[in-house]
Amino acid sequence: MADPESNPTTVEETDPDVEEVDEEEEEDDVPPNQTALGLTSQLMQNPQVLAALQSRMDGIVGTPSGYIQSLPKSVKRRIKALKKLQFDSSKIEGDFYKEVHELECKYATKYIPLFEKRSKVVTGGVEPTDDDCDWPSDEEKEDEKDEVKNKAKIGDAEKADSEDKEKKEDNEGADVKGIPSFWLTVFKNVDMLSEMIQDHDEPILNHLQDVKVKFLSGEEMGFTLEFQFESNKFFNNTLLTKTYTMRSEPDEADPFSFEGPEIIKCKGCEIDWVKGQNVTVKTVKKKQKHKGRGTTRTITKTVQNDSFFNFFSPPQVPEDESEMDEDLEALLAADFEIGHFIRERIVPRAVLYFTGEALENDDDFDEEEEEGEEEGEYDEDADPDYNPQTAGGKPEECKQQ
Repeated sequence: MADPESNPTTVEETDPDVEEVDEEEEEDDVPPNQTALGLTSQLMQNPQVLAALQSRMDGIVGTPSGYIQSLPKSVKRRIKALKKLQFDSSKIEGDFYKEVHELECKYATKYIPLFEKRSKVVTGGVEPTDDDCDWPSDEEKEDEKDEVKNKAKIGDAEKADSEDKEKKEDNEGADVKGIPSFWLTVFKNVDMLSEMIQDHDEPILNHLQDVKVKFLSGEEMGFTLEFQFESNKFFNNTLLTKTYTMRSEPDEADPFSFEGPEIIKCKGCEIDWVKGQNVTVKTVKKKQKHKGRGTTRTITKTVQNDSFFNFFSPPQVPEDESEMDEDLEALLAADFEIGHFIRERIVPRAVLYFTGEALENDDDFDEEEEEGEEEGEYDEDADPDYNPQTAGGKPEECKQQ
């Protein structure tokens, strides 16, 4: 946590009334009604303000109008019966998700041999056979086409040189073990994880060999993320874990908010750091001045440092939910989202996040959807009366693709 005394003093801190005085002087020069009208006009021209207003207006839809309260007691009694039916329906839905989880646990065992082989290929424990590598690649197809063209043009001497060059290329990287920086690359390709990774984390994450998901079955529903490391100089653990507990039934306090399984708490593990290698803390020096004597002294203290490995020391969920403030709730929500994403997407599709293929389709879809909303979903090409010249727009050939 940053020391408030170390922050530079801002203008607002030294003289908090400066902005207020300026605003008062401007209001003296312009009549209040004109100021308000001008401000309203400017705000209404701002797309972000309009979007926020539209969002608020949308939220008004469905707001109680007093109709329910005005109904006769006999009708309200029937509504209570419907709510009880709704609650029973939610309990059935909870049982459904429990069975889905048990089915997920059953099928998880079928993935184990595939993920174990993946791990061995990544770490260099196994060299894949030709049959293992029999998978189409666009780049290889292009290379083969170029190769055929070149061979058709060159003579025997040049063919021999070309074959020697191919052999050298085949032997390139023969001393490289497995797929270097596999998991580090996967994490850095995912925005929510790359934001957590600091420069001092990367040498440690280069020792990460595998990430696994183990499902918890039975009464306690949930899953454990296992991060397998090779021996390294940073910590003595070879396995770091993070366990997420889930709830798959309606909350008694708010039963109608149930929309399926949700993570309710998580627990990390203790990292046995080698002395001087703990990247989750840092030492800072601070000067203190004695008020009476005017002498200064330097003190040293340890504070928390930004690091990916803080992931294994999550905030604890208080037993009494009323004790949870907004900051803690936001931290837990972000942690739960990351844990779920690793389990649901990254571990099953690791190679596609390594190559970036898993990100491309999602990114393209989001951008198109946002553009459609900004344009009001109006299609110029479908409008026979639209003329870009008379409308002050770009000529047809200048349209952005």
